[in-house]
Amino acid sequence: MNVSEEIKRLHELHQAGALTDEEFARAKERLLAAEAKQAGWSTGAGGGHGAGNGDLATELGSLRRSRSDRWLGGVCGGIGKASGMASWIWRIVFVLFTISFGFGLAIYILLWIFVPEEDELIGK
Repeated sequence: MNVSEEIKRLHELHQAGALTDEEFARAKERLLAAEAKQAGWSTGAGGGHGAGNGDLATELGSLRRSRSDRWLGGVCGGIGKASGMASWIWRIVFVLFTISFGFGLAIYILLWIFVPEEDELIGK
């Protein structure tokens, strides 16, 4: 069972009256803290408001284009690995931004140019 399913189950228990507001909040916090610890994220003492700014910069700095999950340049595959979302979702986002606003393709091309591929850092 993944974290979102566990939180959904906790919410159902809370709605049914099996958990108080305080118990629900503590259980949810424990689940999120365990997930953050497992993923290597730092939750910090601020509860998320500015506590992870250094970690966000680290995550963005470690963003790599995928060599295995690619259609064009591997940008969506790399973003998918970094965010934990499926790469097809990112592909749809870029297409929608291109159709709706006209700048999705420009962002994709810039990421294709400036984000290195996965294997480029292995030898360095």
